[in-house]
Amino acid sequence: MAAKIADALGVTLDYLVKDGEYEHIDGETLKKLKEIQNLDPENKSHVFATIDAFIKAAKLKSIAAL
Repeated sequence: MAAKIADALGVTLDYLVKDGEYEHIDGETLKKLKEIQNLDPENKSHVFATIDAFIKAAKLKSIAAL
């Protein structure tokens, strides 16, 4: 029932029960995270490595802009 309420409001269940800790995560991102969660460990590892590389590049870019 709580999940249906969250869907109707366009928020995550975590948002409803954890004081909005994940309110900034949109539905499309959550959908992708669920898909990643269902991958086999090897493919999940590759996805995480790719994400880590993008995050590192973004951090380096923001440092270089200072």
